Amino acid sequence: MAQFVVRNLEEAVKARLKRRARRHGRSMEEEAREILRSAVQKDQGATGGLGSDIAALFATVGLDSDIAELRGHPIEPASFDP
Repeated sequence: MAQFVVRNLEEAVKARLKRRARRHGRSMEEEAREILRSAVQKDQGATGGLGSDIAALFATVGLDSDIAELRGHPIEPASFDP
């Protein structure tokens, strides 16, 4: 297994990591490994972009038709006058 050292870690970050590890019943070292595993796992599931992410979030909402694109339409400022 590989090893690496994290230098210049702020005391506040170290304290929060220690509290988090205690909450999860793990050592600080194991908690750091779990955080790294989780971060890498999320990276692997990256999607095609922001639009795809938004579409996935609302995929189960149940719209009956597609939302029209706004490309080519002039941008008009919002009016807040009553």
